[in-house]
Amino acid sequence: MPHLPLRSRLRGSRGSGRSARFRESTVARQMLVWQLVVVLTLVIGGTALAWIDARSDSRSTARDRALDISLAVATSPTVRTALDDPDPSTALQPYAERVRRATDTDFVVVMNTSGVRYSHPDPGNIGKTFLGHITHAVRGQSFTENYTGTLGPSVRAVVPVQVDGTVHGLVSVGITNQKVDKQVFAALPRIIGAALGAGLLGALGAWLVSRRLRRQTHGLGEQEITRMYEYYDAVLRAVREGLLLLDPAGRLTLMNEEAARLLGIDESAVGTSLAGLGLEPGLVAALASGEVLHDGVHVVGDRVLVVNKAPARWERREVGSVVTLRDRTELQSVTAELDTVRGLAEALRAQDHESTNRMHTMVSVIEIGRPQDAIEFATRELDVARRLADRMVESIEEPVVAALLLGKTTQAVERGVELTIDPSTRVSGMVLTAHEAVTVLGNLLDNAIDAAQSSDDKLVRLTLTSSADLLRLRVEDSGAGVAPADRASVFVRGWSTKSSDEATGRGIGLALVGQIVRRHGGSADVRTSPLGGAEFDVQVGGGA
Repeated sequence: MPHLPLRSRLRGSRGSGRSARFRESTVARQMLVWQLVVVLTLVIGGTALAWIDARSDSRSTARDRALDISLAVATSPTVRTALDDPDPSTALQPYAERVRRATDTDFVVVMNTSGVRYSHPDPGNIGKTFLGHITHAVRGQSFTENYTGTLGPSVRAVVPVQVDGTVHGLVSVGITNQKVDKQVFAALPRIIGAALGAGLLGALGAWLVSRRLRRQTHGLGEQEITRMYEYYDAVLRAVREGLLLLDPAGRLTLMNEEAARLLGIDESAVGTSLAGLGLEPGLVAALASGEVLHDGVHVVGDRVLVVNKAPARWERREVGSVVTLRDRTELQSVTAELDTVRGLAEALRAQDHESTNRMHTMVSVIEIGRPQDAIEFATRELDVARRLADRMVESIEEPVVAALLLGKTTQAVERGVELTIDPSTRVSGMVLTAHEAVTVLGNLLDNAIDAAQSSDDKLVRLTLTSSADLLRLRVEDSGAGVAPADRASVFVRGWSTKSSDEATGRGIGLALVGQIVRRHGGSADVRTSPLGGAEFDVQVGGGA
């Protein structure tokens, strides 16, 4: 899968519909419009509710105020005394007007129990019947009401004037609705100001949210996002490679089913950092680095994966990285088998070359007239080869392992290394499959021969005992050995004593050995060999 910048890949899905792109409003713009509509609705609704609430509070306050003033006037000695005068209006009219002006009310009316007025802001209404309800007040009960009188609609209170428990008259104090509304209108600028402030804050918040949303959605419309989701979902399911998306902080943000299968993780891993996925340390280090990774080979569980990593960019800004995983387990197995076959072929080629040399030697000895020497030479060489083959056949029942050891013996001789097979070596059965045995034994012998070739003694020793329940394998060499500090990393992918300019994939062999041993619950240890180099000790089965 090509690792293109994110913007380049998105451009393919957007280019064909570029004209539609301009007709379609972006998600951010639509959200801004809807948020502004909501803010405007809330501001208008809030202003209306505030107005209604202020008007209700103002009228309630007016009723309470009218009731309080009425009670005060009804208990005034002046009022009580004047009600007994032949002409109550003479004293009550000026008194009521003083109270009205002092309390900023619209009328203060004192009347008898029949509702005939003794005072009124309009003197022409004195002596006329009060417009309103007085029944409850005549019975000694105070009350408030909204009523339309001579001054128009008003909020009023009617209170009885009682002397020794007897109602002698009534007092009504009122405030017109017009004055109440004026008080509400006086508060309207503050209400509108608060509403405008809230509206501006809401609009600013909507704009900031829209701006962030535009950055997060890259200015796309909802149809483009839908198409993109459908396209990428189809790609993620259809692609045969494992695919991971990592954010700049190294957290897993997306993966397909193949990646989950190859790494042995599930959907709950999304949002987890690389360190928390439980992956092989070398793979975590490679993915966590900011470097581009091309065809890196890593062992994960029982799989060999080819890993690529490339940055994902948008608008010249890095938004994370794209990681692809390819399963090379079967290919690695075939490669190991091919290496074995190649080694056997090389051994046969070497034997053919040696046989040709021996044949020429015997012919030459016969030509010089010494046939008996030629017979002794041929017999001696055939006896060495026969004894080696007979020993392999006798002690090793697994033909693939026997063929491998014959090939490695010849290969070691060609490279000037003496490969010694301990006399205690016996193979009567296998815990591992033939393929796994070739992988483990072949990689350990290859590493030992490589290491011994650079030493003075050039020695490799093999001890192998195997049955259906237990495998014990020890490979020793006279090479440079493994430093104690490196022994814990020997079976981790990437560890190698070879130089970095050798074939790619170095460090895979021992990682595969460790992988197979772990899969069977075995153990693999590294120590210093009596030969002076490294000793690899592998045990599988038998409670290892």
